Amino acid sequence: MTADPGARLAAFAAGLRFEDIPPTVLRRAEDLMLDWLASTVAGARARQVLAVERFARAMGPGDGASQVLIARRNTSPYFAAMVNAAASHVVEQDDVHNASVFHPATVVFPPALAAAQAVGCPGGELLAAVVAGYEVGIRVGEFLGRSHYKVFHTTGTAGPLAAAAATGRVLRLGATQMGHAFGSAGTQAAGLWEFLRDGADSKQLHTAHASTAGLASAYLAREGFTGAARILDGAQGMAAGMSSDADPARLTDRLGSRWALVETSFKYHASCRHTHPAADALQQVVREHGLSAGSIDRVVAHVHQGAIDVLGPVVEPRTVHQSKFSMGTVLALIALRHSAGLDEFETVLDDRAVAAFRDKVAMQLDPEVDRAYPARWIGKVTVHTTDGRALHGRVDEPKGDPGNTLSRAELEDKAYRLAEFGGVVSRSQMAAAIAAIWKLADAPAAPRFFG
Repeated sequence: MTADPGARLAAFAAGLRFEDIPPTVLRRAEDLMLDWLASTVAGARARQVLAVERFARAMGPGDGASQVLIARRNTSPYFAAMVNAAASHVVEQDDVHNASVFHPATVVFPPALAAAQAVGCPGGELLAAVVAGYEVGIRVGEFLGRSHYKVFHTTGTAGPLAAAAATGRVLRLGATQMGHAFGSAGTQAAGLWEFLRDGADSKQLHTAHASTAGLASAYLAREGFTGAARILDGAQGMAAGMSSDADPARLTDRLGSRWALVETSFKYHASCRHTHPAADALQQVVREHGLSAGSIDRVVAHVHQGAIDVLGPVVEPRTVHQSKFSMGTVLALIALRHSAGLDEFETVLDDRAVAAFRDKVAMQLDPEVDRAYPARWIGKVTVHTTDGRALHGRVDEPKGDPGNTLSRAELEDKAYRLAEFGGVVSRSQMAAAIAAIWKLADAPAAPRFFG
């Protein structure tokens, strides 16, 4: 066996068999697929997603084997993956893996499904491809480390490799071909956090690009196109240019025995995951003490440095999407409306009470929370009341984490709510999609949704 961790990771992805994946991992992959599908249709009417769809219509074929889910049309795998990836990452309800600070679904399912539909891949093989994508993307995110995330959006940078792994598994690439796909994907890794400062649309471009770059890399590798052998840990590879604390051992951490996919969390609140621990902790204090928003003088959210790095630039949100990256806005919604869901965010920019409460919220670096991150995302708040009390809330596992996960019933309810929000899929159509996903392992071909 080669000592090169990137080559070992590629060999694992290429050689992963459906029969080798534990049933609990397969069931979790199905759960994650439903969560992704619902997030995709929820983004159907978003302005930036519609821009990507118009671009895809202009540049891509008007027919093909792969579905653009939000438009109910077919095109090539490349452009289907592009639109579906952009759509699934806009309402901030798609999954996240804590330790890698990476959103796997939005860069794994779009290319995997698009390629599987194009080649007629059986449902079980699609699930195996998804597992390969998650295992690769998560490990690349962990490898790149905390220093990487301070500047780079890991979903945009680890994402192309996750997409290449998933697509490559659908295409049945060999280990050498998969390595070349990784090399081509890694050299296209991109995604900078600067867009948050002015509420730009780049986050959807990150996922669209990652999905299509990885898909193209796998297809090119099948044609004999070569990529850098040491794109991850080489002298001029990703770690050299994007990290100061990269750990190559993370790339092959317990391959085949540790299933990182099952460590992935579902999102409960419709906001950046960095806000969720504090939101849960504030909900706890409000419930336990029967507080109204008017009885709260100020709130201190005790956070890890990553939260400050990502949320800190958003001082006065100017778009709905930017408001999801504002700790003050999210905690204001919890205090005022007891929920930070999709509907609450739609009216947040015009709500003076939200703006007033936002100014009462501060983030403070907490040594305990920071030491635990990113393996654990602890939520701690101190709520100072108008009558002089200091109340403390703490949540060790936010809602949606593996130890506090969503049941299938809760995931189905979330899917129906997301479909209703998106407005392009009926309840009966979502019900049919849910039924198809629960039977995916035995399906003779990759599913076609909402037909």
